[in-house]
Amino acid sequence: MAKFTTRLDNFCFLPHNTSSSQSSIFLSRTSRKNLHLELIPSKHRLNSKVLCSIKDKENVKDEREKVGASSGGLVNGVRVEELDKKGGLGQESASGEADFDLVWPPWKNIPQRYKLIGTTSLAFVICNMDKVNLSIAIIPMSHQFGWNSSVAGLVQSSFFWGYALSQLPGGWLSKLFGGRKVLEIGVLAWSLSTALVPVLAGFMPGLLLTRILVGIGEGVSPSAATDLIARSIPLEERSRAVSFVFGGLSVGSVTGLLVAPTLIQNFGWESVFYIFGLLGIWWYSGFHFLGEEQALDAVKVEHVAPLRSANQHKSWNDSLKELDEMKNSWNSTLEELRVSLKDVPWKAFFRTPAVWAMIYAHFCGSWGHYTCLSWLPTFFSEELNLNLREAAWVSILPPLASVFVTSLAAQVADNLIANGVETTTVRKVCQAISFLSPATCMIISSLDLGLQPWEIVGILSCGLALSSFALSGLYCTHQDISPEYASILLGITNTVGAVPGIVGVALTGFLLDSTHSWGVSLFAPSIFFYLTGTIVWLAFASSKPQNFSESD
Repeated sequence: MAKFTTRLDNFCFLPHNTSSSQSSIFLSRTSRKNLHLELIPSKHRLNSKVLCSIKDKENVKDEREKVGASSGGLVNGVRVEELDKKGGLGQESASGEADFDLVWPPWKNIPQRYKLIGTTSLAFVICNMDKVNLSIAIIPMSHQFGWNSSVAGLVQSSFFWGYALSQLPGGWLSKLFGGRKVLEIGVLAWSLSTALVPVLAGFMPGLLLTRILVGIGEGVSPSAATDLIARSIPLEERSRAVSFVFGGLSVGSVTGLLVAPTLIQNFGWESVFYIFGLLGIWWYSGFHFLGEEQALDAVKVEHVAPLRSANQHKSWNDSLKELDEMKNSWNSTLEELRVSLKDVPWKAFFRTPAVWAMIYAHFCGSWGHYTCLSWLPTFFSEELNLNLREAAWVSILPPLASVFVTSLAAQVADNLIANGVETTTVRKVCQAISFLSPATCMIISSLDLGLQPWEIVGILSCGLALSSFALSGLYCTHQDISPEYASILLGITNTVGAVPGIVGVALTGFLLDSTHSWGVSLFAPSIFFYLTGTIVWLAFASSKPQNFSESD
């Protein structure tokens, strides 16, 4: 087999698609200054040998000027001259010299889907940092403005009103415009609103409005990310992609709980909102720039002629026009928006048992998550007699452990699917683990077994960490059954899943005042929903692809 051989320390080659085939590129180093590059097209194998060397800019320019008359083409600054071809079905060979400019930055040639997943996960880190910052800042804010517990609870719950209201619109907008654009706007909206909290903190209607806007911005993000994953990630990588993206929430919780107290102590509670808000604005700027750069690169690669067909060139001006059309295509008219909303197969959704299983499972999981997120620090402080600092540090353990469990669950799920295990079976097993584990740990913690405080903390942390298996269960099912409507389906289930944030947190406080029992007020309702959610999920959940458009 002939090879591409380069006498270089670094060799960057930008892959491209032709209209008839796609090429896979493999690059391996054989010595300090020699590399072997193999191109394997989908229908036939192209085996070539190219000698490349770095020359002065003047020599590179001279060589480029000679390319016009040669049989090779200039591709991204690389000249390839065919020297010989051998006939035969599926085999060709060629060799020549190539001169090129080094590519910078080094991550430019990383596959686009990995860049998207990485930046989306970072957005979710910032998302939960902005979610947990108020739970810490509410203490000095209450002292400064003289708020009682009821007012403080109203301020914190206002987030979930915006979060619940934005779920369905977020899913629909992601379906219409693409998750990428919706995610950008969502991050910008919640970041600006977060930065405005210190400005409007003394004016209650304005403060409530900012928190509602934060909830709206964060509410559209899960649907946007789901749409982005469904469009960009193949099935065998989907569990890891979902876990990596949504795992950013756990990282954000840990980061926020660690950083916020230090900022408040040294710079005042206002600094948390200013700094966390600026992080989101910085992310928006970087993500927007990355999108523009990738779009330009996509046009360049798409319109560079393949080595075998120079007649397929398009002018750069035409390419720019097409790019402008793509960038402006999302500006639809109000009539188009109305028609697109009407075209969503709502009836087909609610006639499908698997959709109802996702809705109820999402509600059950959110009940346990939101009530524990809000009340566990108080439980650690009052029931286990930990001081405020100890309770704050202990509260970090569940999300910290979730980071490790998330990566483990994703690897297990993807490996099972890759080895031929039915997707529905994998999703059911993962979701059952995510429900039964915290339910079991809560039962143990609520019984009077004479356990030490640190033992109860460890048990609850393990149970809540294992609930992260849901990222390879429920949260993958939306993409499994319908990549086309995945964002809308998540919008539906997330809307119902936001209700426990409004009702469950308040009900827990009411039951605690009435019964003075943590087992009855916090653990018993969560255990009930975890167990019934497991039964419904195992009975009706399915990852079998659904054609909702036809069934409607």
